[in-house]
Amino acid sequence: MTNFIYADNAATTKLSDAAFRAMLPYLKEQYGNPSSIYAFGGQAKKAVEDAREQIAEAIGADPKEIFFTSGGTEADNWAIKGAAYAQAKKGKRHIISSAFEHHAVLHCLNSLEKDGFEITLLPVYGDGLVRAVDLRAAIRPDTALVTLMYANNEIGTVQPIAQLGQICRDAGVPFHTDAVQAVGNVEIDVKAQNISLLSLSGHKLHGPKGVGALYCKKGLRLRQFMDGGAQESGRRAGTENVAGIAGLGAAVEAASKDIAARAKKVSVLRDRLIGSLLKIERSHINGDAVSRLPGNINMCFEGVEGESLILLLDMKGICASSGSACTSGSLDPSHVLLAIGLPHEIAHGSLRLSLCEENTAEEIEYIERELPPIINRLRAMSPLWEKIQNSQSVRAADTAIINS
Repeated sequence: MTNFIYADNAATTKLSDAAFRAMLPYLKEQYGNPSSIYAFGGQAKKAVEDAREQIAEAIGADPKEIFFTSGGTEADNWAIKGAAYAQAKKGKRHIISSAFEHHAVLHCLNSLEKDGFEITLLPVYGDGLVRAVDLRAAIRPDTALVTLMYANNEIGTVQPIAQLGQICRDAGVPFHTDAVQAVGNVEIDVKAQNISLLSLSGHKLHGPKGVGALYCKKGLRLRQFMDGGAQESGRRAGTENVAGIAGLGAAVEAASKDIAARAKKVSVLRDRLIGSLLKIERSHINGDAVSRLPGNINMCFEGVEGESLILLLDMKGICASSGSACTSGSLDPSHVLLAIGLPHEIAHGSLRLSLCEENTAEEIEYIERELPPIINRLRAMSPLWEKIQNSQSVRAADTAIINS
């Protein structure tokens, strides 16, 4: 075991050797501009087009349908705002999403709402899954777009994307999915799953930070998101991040190989750790136990405050989180956990451990050994835990009287 255990792969991942090797030439020697027409620029252009093919192959798309961005947030914003404003020209200003999307989606929708769009947020229920019946009922003649995440970044639940996509196709509504957590972890085929738009990000799948991509189905109109040069077929201005794009392509290609085998290996570790942690008194798994990402463990421990739990785990050399890294500075409970029905006091005690294929059984054993005493220590200092125990004692006494 190393001097620390990294169990926060949903926040970011270690750069893979394949991605690093792919990036190196374009950081130093092959520094040409891909838009230049001479041979030196052509080397950079080839790297960009090779990566475009790698990503297209991984998700069942055509290379001409792949456009590079600065990451998942830009890809989400471009997909949603681009489609919304294009559809608004047809008189369609209604957008459907869910209550537990990433803030890159929710804040984008808030912006559109201020501009006169009507937003419908579907419920996700206790299992963290969207219901097809709710989506079907929400679609209207003026619906411009449906945007639903493929896999949740906090609780890891994987949506029935093919079913949701078919509903959108039948209704003639473009379907966008934020697949930042899904690409490389589950099999994706944008054509078979009726996906019109898909966002992905490099640093979630052992690629570099600051680069992502948007899949846009051929023929779908998007309003241009950035003005400037004619890069990315005139649809996304700005000189391409060649090294980042090369690393992204290599990372996506590597992550898309042997997905089933890697998922099986990681899910074994996940299930072992979940089973062990559920033995802790008043602990709960958040989201569906089966339809979830292979490495995602999201739990709540009653009577515990999440931030304190993370800091004490860090002192033991365990990197974890209490939710999305994008909102780690907030004192509010996770909007995802509130959306699936958890009360504030329980949602505050959340822990997310996200594993990858590099985690080991030895590391899982260490977490199993170190986490329970930390929870006991926090509960011993918590007036909330004392209140929970007292309420249990009252209920037990009432039950004894009724049974006597």
